[in-house]
Amino acid sequence: MDIGAHVDQADPIAEAQARNAPHVQFFLGDPQGYKGPELQYAGGAEGLRADAEAAGIGLYVHAPYIVNVATTNNRIRIPSRKLLQQHVDAAAAIGARGLIVHGGHVNKDDDPEKGFDNWRKAIEATDLKLPLLIENTAGGDNAMTRYLERIGRVWDAIAPTEQADLVGFCLDTCHAHAGGNSLETVVEDVLKITGRIDLVHCNDSRDEFDSGADRHANLGAGKVDPDLLAAVVRDAGAPVVLETPGGASEHTADADWLRERGL
Repeated sequence: MDIGAHVDQADPIAEAQARNAPHVQFFLGDPQGYKGPELQYAGGAEGLRADAEAAGIGLYVHAPYIVNVATTNNRIRIPSRKLLQQHVDAAAAIGARGLIVHGGHVNKDDDPEKGFDNWRKAIEATDLKLPLLIENTAGGDNAMTRYLERIGRVWDAIAPTEQADLVGFCLDTCHAHAGGNSLETVVEDVLKITGRIDLVHCNDSRDEFDSGADRHANLGAGKVDPDLLAAVVRDAGAPVVLETPGGASEHTADADWLRERGL
């Protein structure tokens, strides 16, 4: 099983090597700002791409949390689309394997159908130069990808677009647990909807099932049943990124935790 981690972007190759990881995930810039991608790697985009290839390290980029292409609020949706395209371009420039983005949400009084259609419009408006991996989220009654039924509606909306084959899925175990989705069946359920799981964010949860709280814990230290957590990773059969607390030593311990369970 290929197990990587979310790391600081200044030197992702060194971060991967410190964890003996085959791939890493990182932000390009402020995860809470609209300023746009900022690459901190000393060698620039071309240098990072070349150095990562030479080291055999895979790169994943996580889009800013504030990207919300589903919303009906033009002051958020339009900048979100711009920011998404900027991150697609920047991630492609460094040779990233995928760009992960949260599903977003609509406002309290909005018809969710508008959010699904806004996802269709976003895919049609974005020049996808690499796989865009939509991630399930933990909270919010108006979220597009907390509940399986709504994930299905997002996929239905995207399916007719020309770039649908470049849209994949990132399954977050903490989000699934906190979002109220049964881990016993979540892999099977997601595959029925999307036909694919491209990446797993393997995280334990500090909170109870269906809490709606997005608070990650180190593996085995949270509220998720350890056997279920390992089973989700095993059944998904996709590369893993740890987004658990701590640095290289904690991530190494979490990776060892998975390997002790046959992964």
